[in-house]
Amino acid sequence: MTAAPTDRIERSGPRGMTPERQRIAAEALQSHAVFKALASFGDFYAFVVSVFRKGFTRTFQFREFVSQAWFITTVSFWPALLVAIPFCVVIIFQVNQLLIEIGAVDLAGAGAGAAVAVVREIGPIVSVLVVAGAGATAICADLGSRKIREEIDAMTTLGIDPIQRLVVPRVVASTLVGIALNGLVTVVGLVGGYFFSVVLQGATPGLYLNDLTLLVGLSDFIAAEAKAAVFGLLAGLTACYLGLNAKGGPKGVGEAVNQTVVFAFMLLFAANSVISTLFLQLKQGS
Repeated sequence: MTAAPTDRIERSGPRGMTPERQRIAAEALQSHAVFKALASFGDFYAFVVSVFRKGFTRTFQFREFVSQAWFITTVSFWPALLVAIPFCVVIIFQVNQLLIEIGAVDLAGAGAGAAVAVVREIGPIVSVLVVAGAGATAICADLGSRKIREEIDAMTTLGIDPIQRLVVPRVVASTLVGIALNGLVTVVGLVGGYFFSVVLQGATPGLYLNDLTLLVGLSDFIAAEAKAAVFGLLAGLTACYLGLNAKGGPKGVGEAVNQTVVFAFMLLFAANSVISTLFLQLKQGS
């Protein structure tokens, strides 16, 4: 006896596919996704190599660099301040509360309080999160808009290299602005910590200022600036790569901007873990 058509449909699954064919199709789709991810990583690596290679040419677009540095600063300066003040102050405030409970309020400005928290971690992360969230997204939107309007293709047709003309100045500007904002956020965090510790929580001003250098020195600040430089570099590279590869009209540009925030934050936190671990190991070894 032959099986009824309905029985064959039930056993063969949706759209007439057998379970075996469904499994093969799922594996093929998964392998395609993995291959696509690896291909994207390879393209990004080639893009980074091209940016570094063309960044040391004599024809550096200084005017474009100044314009982009000023633009990133204008969109990142006030957000950095507004994020730094509550972020730094709240963490220092919580640490000081613990120090008050154990009777060590005069150590509020020491490494466990303001210095270690602000100089080593909060300054670089806050400054470049703002650069990635405000500056990098603006860069991606600008390049993505140029891409869908075929301006990038027109530049290539005219013999103008988009990477040298557009990408390199933006990446350098993002890096330098990240370094500058890190110093600004560090100063704001230490001043805010002084205000909360001395004025509101009764710490001794002289001991606060003296304890700032108890566990943190110049090497820590240099390492924080190096962090900010790496973070700004990664944010700029991510924004430029996704902007130049935007597809699908305005919707594609919006998706590229969203991806810039996600991927930039992922790279920043991964780089922060690596750099912090290496710095602490080197510092303990010395």
